[in-house]
Amino acid sequence: MTPDINPHEAGLAFAVSFDKPGGFIGREALMRAKHAGAPVRRIVQFTLDDPEPMLWGGELILRDGKPVGEVRSAAYGHTLGLSVALGLIEDRGGVDREFIASGSFEIDLAGERHPATAHLKCPYDPKSERVRADAGEPRAAA
Repeated sequence: MTPDINPHEAGLAFAVSFDKPGGFIGREALMRAKHAGAPVRRIVQFTLDDPEPMLWGGELILRDGKPVGEVRSAAYGHTLGLSVALGLIEDRGGVDREFIASGSFEIDLAGERHPATAHLKCPYDPKSERVRADAGEPRAAA
C-alpha cells in the first residue's frame, strides 16, 4: 500500500475507526470515498493456477482478456505451493465483489498468459479456522 491508495482500495476499510476521538488527518476524504460506492481501483490478491511460474511484480493483469491492472508485489507462497501476488486492478464501473467474481483473470508473465484466481480473502485459511483452533492452546517454548 502506498500513500495514494486509500484503505477502501486496499480492502482494509474494516480496520479504520471513523469515530476515533479527535478524528484523524484525511478522515473527510476517506468518508467521501466510503460513501462513493465501489472504488474504481482496488488491491486484490491473486494466485496462479499453475504452480510452476514465478511472478516478480510489474506483470500485466487481464480480466476476460482485457488489461485491468498490474502486479505490484509477488512471491512464491510455499504454504499454497503457488505464486501469490498483490495486484492493483481498475474499472470505471467500480471494482467490487461482483466485478471480481464475474471475471476470468490471467497474468501475463514474459508474454505468456497464465490463468489466475482472484481472492478477496487470504487463500490460506480464509475463515481463520486454523487460528481459532490454536487460540486456546499454549505454545511450546522454543
